[in-house]
Amino acid sequence: MKHEPRAIRHEDLIRRALAVAGAGDAGPEGDVPVGAVVYGPDGAELATGRNERELTGDPTAHAEIVALRRASAATGSWRLDGCTVAVTVEPCTMCAGALVSARVATLVFGAWEPKTGAVGSLWDVVRDRRLTHRLEVYGGVLEAECATLVRDFFRNRT
Repeated sequence: MKHEPRAIRHEDLIRRALAVAGAGDAGPEGDVPVGAVVYGPDGAELATGRNERELTGDPTAHAEIVALRRASAATGSWRLDGCTVAVTVEPCTMCAGALVSARVATLVFGAWEPKTGAVGSLWDVVRDRRLTHRLEVYGGVLEAECATLVRDFFRNRT
């Protein structure tokens, strides 16, 4: 089966997010291994983030939020126009709202999240026509690998 260039690129973006997700010590008391990467309009990596709620005690320290904060610091602007975010799991409502607020152009994600997903599962915040900005979305990219990472984390908890 031949892949289109865009599909291959999306898989590469998610592979990088998977590497970020698996880079920390999740451990039984650690953070759920979710990784996010922000790419500039030129495709250059601007910032990465992984879940840090347990590490920092910050309820907003989801992978996407951490990566967006770092990308904004790197660019000197809260506006991430033309940027792409790749994340291993479908964003929640908080993270979806942050992606819209940051004016991110494209979201690529791996595993769907039927319990809290806000990019098509329970809600579709990033494409809500009532908002002033909407994202282009590619979901389910390397879905099995992304889901396995999270599933294994919960299976190994004591």
